Amino acid sequence: MHNTTNPSLAGQRVVRELGTVRGIVVRSRSVIGNIGASIQTIFGGDITLYTELCEHARQDAYERMCAHAAALGANAIIGLRYDATEIGAGITEVLCYGTAVIVEPTG
Repeated sequence: MHNTTNPSLAGQRVVRELGTVRGIVVRSRSVIGNIGASIQTIFGGDITLYTELCEHARQDAYERMCAHAAALGANAIIGLRYDATEIGAGITEVLCYGTAVIVEPTG
């Protein structure tokens, strides 16, 4: 699935817009993960437990968005964006969204 944060893909022409597509993931941090991250904060630097949690949540949201686009018959997504919202203490929603389109090569 081609994708871009831009409103168009280089070398491609949008022949049909299929609408907004999204992938949503809601994740919580475990007590054990919080303890491990707390230990990492003592030493400073990258808190890898949280970095991995965020990367997995973003990847899952992205894959769900791509599946939504594929179900509509799209071969590309333009205007791709991510958003995250804290729903409650330790609970975060990650949203990946964009416009599903059908593109074909120019020229």
